[in-house]
Amino acid sequence: MFNSPRAKFGVYTATCVVISNMIGTGVFTSLGFQAVDIKSVFALLLLWIIGGIMALCGALCYGEIGAALPRSGGEYHYLSKLFHPRLGFLAGWVSGTVGFAAPVALAAMALGSYSSRVLPSLNPTLVAISVVIVLSLIHSASVSTSGAFQNVFTSVKVAFIAVFVVAGILAGNHQTISILPAAADLKYIAHSAFPISLYFVSYSYSGWNGSAYIAGEIERPQRNLPLSLLLGTAIVTLLYLLLNFVFLYTAPISELAGKLEVGFVSANRIFGLAGAKIVAGIICFALFSTTSAMIIAGPRVIQVIGEDLPLLKALGSRTKRGIPLRAIAFQSTISLILILTSTFEKVLVYVGFTLNLFTFLTVAGLFVLRAKHPDWARPYKAWGYPFTPIVFLMATGWLLVYGFLFRPAESLGGLATVLLGLILYQVGRRGQCELVVEPGPVGD
Repeated sequence: MFNSPRAKFGVYTATCVVISNMIGTGVFTSLGFQAVDIKSVFALLLLWIIGGIMALCGALCYGEIGAALPRSGGEYHYLSKLFHPRLGFLAGWVSGTVGFAAPVALAAMALGSYSSRVLPSLNPTLVAISVVIVLSLIHSASVSTSGAFQNVFTSVKVAFIAVFVVAGILAGNHQTISILPAAADLKYIAHSAFPISLYFVSYSYSGWNGSAYIAGEIERPQRNLPLSLLLGTAIVTLLYLLLNFVFLYTAPISELAGKLEVGFVSANRIFGLAGAKIVAGIICFALFSTTSAMIIAGPRVIQVIGEDLPLLKALGSRTKRGIPLRAIAFQSTISLILILTSTFEKVLVYVGFTLNLFTFLTVAGLFVLRAKHPDWARPYKAWGYPFTPIVFLMATGWLLVYGFLFRPAESLGGLATVLLGLILYQVGRRGQCELVVEPGPVGD
């Protein structure tokens, strides 16, 4: 799987990074928030269908951009090349500071919450802190260790979800539900809670671009990067639909509403209390995998920025084994601060707004790539162009507007983070001609 002189991630590991980045906090928690105002099974499942379509459209677009620009860094590298280094830096700043650190904190917080269901004596906050520290140490060892660790945990997580779905469908004690639309469903779809709920769903699907952040460390990235994005996103979309169907099939909406641990509620209905505790423990395992994947991907963005911006040069170093050790420590420190100071829902909305903003701009960059750089190599072209990027841009733009209108405090917090990054960029390039961005379509 790994080649000299530096070990590389194979397509399986890259796909595992996508899957683990996606399957985590959101799918095991967000249905409870959605069910508070939306009491329709069809409307709730429609949210997850729309989220899956958005993610697949985004993955198709990122596949073409990433194949043409196969360097680690994700939006930082893409926006720097397609628009301007300033915009790229802002995307990298958001990804490097909160774009991964906040989801790491959220996954660790959810893990702590589920762990207290298994062993009530455990302190959820201390569990969350311990998980971040332990995983940071593991991924500070070597690329080979990181890859093998992620492969095992992701494979077990997918197998667990498959078993859980089958057990839920075969459960004797289940709800009488219909997945077909009815006239009464329209009021829930038209309700203001629907786009806000789509915000939670969109966050649950975030991570579909996970392998883009490690593109420079993937074998044959022009082929394997688009493949990992498509495979990972398609697999997760199917699992999400099945998993949420099982949650709704096994537990009444009234029992799920407002609950953070919807997986535990459903498992209690399927297996009883003792079985539910076992399932909660396995969900902890799954969230451990998610946290792990983001601790792999996020520091690569920070490290690449450190290579290009003199002010952050200290974060651009690697160990002899190719590990961005300082970047890992930087991201994990931010995650620990968020765990200690923020609530789950506020962190989720805050990071959702900032991530959607830059994925929107990156997908818009596909039009720039096609128009301005027709001579660049195209190992892969997005299926359904121009409809796939248009669908993604319309849906994501809608989310950004609704998020700002209905959650202004968290959205303004996201914009404040961007503004802070702009100030840092201006300070960092003072005395420099420009932020260093390597010429040509291929950056590694």
